[in-house]
Amino acid sequence: MSDSNPATERKPLFFEDFFVGQRFSSGSYVMTAERIRAFAAEFDPQPFHLDDEAARSSLFGGLAASGWHTAAVTMRLNVEGGLPLASGLIGAGAEVAWPRPTRPGDTLRVESEVLEIIPSRSRADRGRVIAMTRTLNQNNEVVQTLKSQLVVFRRPAA
Repeated sequence: MSDSNPATERKPLFFEDFFVGQRFSSGSYVMTAERIRAFAAEFDPQPFHLDDEAARSSLFGGLAASGWHTAAVTMRLNVEGGLPLASGLIGAGAEVAWPRPTRPGDTLRVESEVLEIIPSRSRADRGRVIAMTRTLNQNNEVVQTLKSQLVVFRRPAA
C-alpha cells in the first residue's frame, strides 16, 4: 500500500500525449522491516532479507530488501500515478540495476523521464515509450534504476 500519492489527480495519458524529456513523480512508500521480511519469506528467502544477524554479517551489513521487492514497490508507485498510462503499464523489456540497498525505514518514491518515443510500424494503434525510472529513498539516493520499454496505446478515435 502506498503511503501518499499526490499524483492521483493526473489525467491518464495516451501515446500522443508523451514527449521526450517529460518527467513524472510518484507518491511515496515506507519500506518497513516487516514488509521486507514478508516479501522475502514468500519470494526471495535469503538470510540477508530475513534475519538481522545474518544480514549484519553479509555484504549488505544489515537487513536489506530484495531488489525484486524494490522493483515491485516501484511498479506500484508508477501504477498509482508515477507514470499515468491510460492503458496500464505494459512492459516490452527492461534493464534494472540496484546501486544501493533499500533498508527498513526508507521512504521510496519514483521519478521517471521519457527518453524516446517510437511509433509502431506494424500497429497504428500503439507505440513504445522508453522511460528511465529512478527509485529514490528519503535522502535522494538512488536505490534502483529501471530503463523500460512500454507499450502505449494511442487515443481511441471519437
